[in-house]
Amino acid sequence: MFTQNAEPSGTFARAFRKRVLGSGLVDLLTGPHGIDRYIELVAPTWALGTARAKVIDVRRTTARSVTLTLAPNESFTSTQTVKAGQYINLTVDIDGRRHTRCYSPANAEGAVKLELTIGQHDGGVVSTYLYEHARRGMIVGLAGVGGDFVLPAHRPRRILFVSAGSGITPVMAMLRTLVAEGHVQAVDREIAFVHYARTATEACYRAELAAMGGVRVLHGYTRSADGDLVGRFGPRHLAAAMTAPDVVFVCGPTTLVESVREHCDNVCTESFVPPVLEPPDNPAGGRITFANSGIHVIDNGRSLLEQAESAGLTPQNGCRMGICHTCTRRKTAGTVRNLITRAVSTEPDEDVQICVSVPVGDVDLFL
Repeated sequence: MFTQNAEPSGTFARAFRKRVLGSGLVDLLTGPHGIDRYIELVAPTWALGTARAKVIDVRRTTARSVTLTLAPNESFTSTQTVKAGQYINLTVDIDGRRHTRCYSPANAEGAVKLELTIGQHDGGVVSTYLYEHARRGMIVGLAGVGGDFVLPAHRPRRILFVSAGSGITPVMAMLRTLVAEGHVQAVDREIAFVHYARTATEACYRAELAAMGGVRVLHGYTRSADGDLVGRFGPRHLAAAMTAPDVVFVCGPTTLVESVREHCDNVCTESFVPPVLEPPDNPAGGRITFANSGIHVIDNGRSLLEQAESAGLTPQNGCRMGICHTCTRRKTAGTVRNLITRAVSTEPDEDVQICVSVPVGDVDLFL
């Protein structure tokens, strides 16, 4: 379990971790769970095989968001590289259950510390918990880095960024990276940023954006008329921001993404809103066997995750939209279809994402 104990630091600590705790003999003697399960009771971020981070700063700068600064442990920094715009999987324990969600860091690429600004969503278990309870010294889990919503290696000359709500975080990472590279200050470059929030008080990073020279920043507020833009994204907003951009990066709700695609060319998108997945009209009615739980159900056409939950099981999951891979489980027999990619898995002993996979006939799942 994650704890919040003070941890040793310095040269001795680093040497101890590498030379003693990393010993294969020590790991063998502490079996079957390994040395990490004992280390975490004293110094959670020392765990050699588990990526974790300590919360070293907490700021609540708007009425509906919390900004966390994380110091990742060596297990994360030595194996993971986070590009500006990508997401990480953050894990927290809430009332004895482990929850994983995807969040995009807002820090510039290459930063030692990770900055996460998390918007509190109505009904959001993790976002509400972190908004209300996140504190310095808290330990969180980190998992894989993913996503292709990133800047191209050859930076475009004219870039338009568009975001809404918490979709601002990957855009901030890109903007901060471009500032650090000196791209924003170049005379032959043009960058504009349009951000939508409900009100000015809920718009994150307003002060920093106002002071970011070389970037044309426009705010639109959906519940007030005191922004730079009125209404939703469309031709007038595009004309006010930048005409004929070389590339457009947009992150936000599906309606915003679709509107930007309608009016712009060369659009790169990111959205953490679960897609509408259409299960088969006539499910095969096969038998789903959750092997290590001893539970059998008749397929009703929904995702394997939903059917497992309906059967009283509580498989670990995160995004519920096929991004974070937290829900991946081993299919030991049968056929399933991925509702996003439409790919069909027929071979035994294949790993499948149960949040976006539906059975095709009888399926045995290790769950």
